[in-house]
Order: sequence, then C-alpha cells, then structure tokens
Amino acid sequence: MKAPASYQFGRHRPRWVPTVRFYGLLLLGLLFPVLTSFLPAELWPIAEAVPQGKLREWLHHWPLGLGWLLMGLYDLVIFGLSLWDYIRIGRWQLTLDRACESRLSIGRQNPIRLRLHTRGQVSLNEQIWVELYDYVPAEFTGEIPYFAFAASAQSTLELLYHVFPPRRGAFQWSGCDVQLRSSWGLAWRRWFAPVVTKVEVYPDLMGLRSLSIRLSLDSSGSLRRRRYALGGTEFAELREYHLGDDLRLMDWKASARRGRPLVRAMEPERDQPLIILLDRGRLMTATVAGLKRFDWGLNAALALALTGLRRGDKVGLGIFDQQLHTWIAPQSGDSHLGQILSQVYRCEPVLEESDYVGTVSAILGHYTRRALVVVLTEVIDEVASQELLAAMARLTPRFLPFCVALRDRYIETLAHRPFTGSVDQISSLYEQAVALDLLHQRQRAFAHLEQQGVLVLDAPADRISEQLVDRYLLLKARGRL
Repeated sequence: MKAPASYQFGRHRPRWVPTVRFYGLLLLGLLFPVLTSFLPAELWPIAEAVPQGKLREWLHHWPLGLGWLLMGLYDLVIFGLSLWDYIRIGRWQLTLDRACESRLSIGRQNPIRLRLHTRGQVSLNEQIWVELYDYVPAEFTGEIPYFAFAASAQSTLELLYHVFPPRRGAFQWSGCDVQLRSSWGLAWRRWFAPVVTKVEVYPDLMGLRSLSIRLSLDSSGSLRRRRYALGGTEFAELREYHLGDDLRLMDWKASARRGRPLVRAMEPERDQPLIILLDRGRLMTATVAGLKRFDWGLNAALALALTGLRRGDKVGLGIFDQQLHTWIAPQSGDSHLGQILSQVYRCEPVLEESDYVGTVSAILGHYTRRALVVVLTEVIDEVASQELLAAMARLTPRFLPFCVALRDRYIETLAHRPFTGSVDQISSLYEQAVALDLLHQRQRAFAHLEQQGVLVLDAPADRISEQLVDRYLLLKARGRL
C-alpha cells in the first residue's frame, strides 16, 4: 500500500544546518590574529607620531586588531558561501512515498520500501548527498531505517528495509527526517517529511500465503503421486503401476481391459470435522522468541485451519479462557478462513486461569459428530496441568483429542548448557537443575496424556505451525479419523 500522499520537499520551509566542514573553516580564521600578532607595532607609522596616552596604547596593539578584523571578514565570506550553498541545494526537487502491505504479518520481517524521485533545475551529471531516517512505529523492531547515499538528478531510487511487529493492532508511520548536502559540503538542508502510512498487523499472513502455495503444489503435478503414496481410504483415480506400489491396490479388471497394469490411487477422506481450540489464558501471555505464546498459537491455528479447508474438511475454531470466548462452527470452503480471521484478529490473551473442563463440556454440547479436536496450550507438569489432563480424557472415545504444546527453547538451552566453571557456577548449576526438572515433569505429563489415548505434539513455539500442519497431513493419510 502506498502512503496516502507523497511528499514534495520543496513545498515547505526546511532548516539551514551547518556542516562539520563549515565549522572547520571558521576555526581556520583564528590563524589571522595568531599570525598578525607577530608583527611589530613600529610598522604602523602613525603609532610613533601620536603623543603618549590611551590612543597610542591602543595603536600599540594594532597587529592583533588587524588579525581579528581579517578573521571577521574571512568568517563573513565563509558564512555567505554556506548560505549560497544552502540556496543551491534548494534547486533540487525531491518526492518521497512509502510502499508496503496494508496488512503486515506478526512475527515476520515485513518489507518496507521508500521511493525517492529527484528532479529540479540542475545538470544531469550533478549529484547530491542524501541522508534519510524513517520513523517506524515505536513498538516495531528490526533494521535501523537510516540511509545515506548520493543521488543524481532525474533519477528514482528505491530503499528497502524490514520491520518486525511484536503484536497485532493498528500502527502508523509519522514521517521521515531528510537532509541534503551539496558537493561544497558547507550546509545541510534539513526537514521533516510527514509521509503518513497506516497499517494493521494481522496474524502471520505471509506464512499463510507460503502454506497455500505449498498445498497447491502438493495437489498437482509431480507431487500428486507423493500425496497418493501416503495412503488414504477414499478412491481418487486409476493410474499406471510404478515400481514399489502396493500390489494390494492393483485393479486387475481395469488392467485386463486396458492391457497394462493399473492401481487404485487412494487419498485421505474429505469432509471430516476439525475443531481447533486455542487457549488464551495466563500461560499463553508469556513471551517466547519475541512474541507472546498466544500469537504463535494463533498463527498455528490459522495454518491448520487453512490446511483443513484445502483438504476439504470442515473446520471450526474456539478461543477460550475461563469460558468459551469465541466459537466458530465447523464449515468447509476457502471463504471460511476469511470469516475465522475476521473474528479472531483482535483476540488477546488474558491473565486468567483457563477452564479446560468447562470448555470441553461446551464443545461436547455444541458438536456430537466424531472429529479431530486440537487443543493449543501450554503444559507444565502433571500437577499444574491436572485439569487439562482430565479435560482431554473426557474427549475420548467420541473425539480424537490432540494436545499441542508450545515449547520455549530457552528452557532447553538452560538444561543442556555446558558447564563452564564460571565464578557464579552455583547459580548456573541451579538454573540448569530447575530447567532439567521442568523438562522431566513436562515429559511425564505428555506420557500421561498418551496413556489416555491423546495425541501429543510438543514443538518450539516458533516452529509449531510447520510441525502441526505436517502432523495433521500424516493423520489424514493414515486415516486416523
């Protein structure tokens, strides 16, 4: 999206700012009084003819006064040249606009482009030095948007940098600081260009686009055979036999009619329900890898929803804390993803304990058909997650429960950190012991879930989307539903 209006720098009043070269030349003027101070007073003829008094005493210091006078004239010349240099820069006409997506993706490096067009009453071979700083929203992180470069007349330059939005919501660019310096280098022409751009930060739309392309490729061309090779229970088509195909899928009647071996290509069933439950309670407010755990979970939920819809399943989504905050009934079709995105875009985590049992009871009341129920949350240990374990057990055997935990890699780093023998080794060993105990308790909780027939996925928060999608496709291929 372009800025609402580009900004032409010649339409407002810039400021004159002296350069380092200007101050350096001014300091050189001090050489005049220093050099003239060595001249003897007798060189001034009138000095000896004047009688004794204050006038003769003043004329005795005429060499130093001459030096200060020459320095003043020299500085006036330098100041005039600096003003003329400033006026020369004003002949340049520059136009700036900012281009970016109207919807940025949270947790991604989003590209921002600044386009600078130069023109004016200058020769084509003339150049000017430009320094530009773009004021990004205060909460954004990423590259420093500072640029310094030489620009030619009648040219167009595109400047690229990236921003990392740490949260969702509406944001605004206020403008840019710009300054120009000519080849003389005596003055800067500086101003603030109010190039305003308004954007909204959404969940990971860039990741959804990449996933959509991947799913489209998986459903066509040479990758179709790979999808069929994963298996399934629904007949798709007849195709020629290839070395390594399962002989049990051989269609002998069709092979006899066609005169060549043919096999039945099976694909995963369609129109199966998929229910995604996203926790937004206290445990999801923690910051992991630059984002809140809830934002990573929301990105994973949308990626899974897109995959389910592309595979022809009915996808429903619920967001819960102490109650079922948002409920979107399972539906199919690509347009359903837009409905899901519009309803969950502004959801934020809250500092409240989540009611897993109540949420599962509400789902049991909303939906009775067998479905894959994916719960995106965080697991600590058997004691702290006791309510979660009980809620997941209630989903069996009617549903196929799937518990997905968003792991913090920092805990693993502490647990497997090598011993360095540092001065504060006691504190380091204590942290490592706590981290190892947390991982152990976490694994015990997952083992308890698996004993109850619950599927488990424990993955790093910043890698959860890819692993969850792959696990879902594998479950579909194996016909677990």
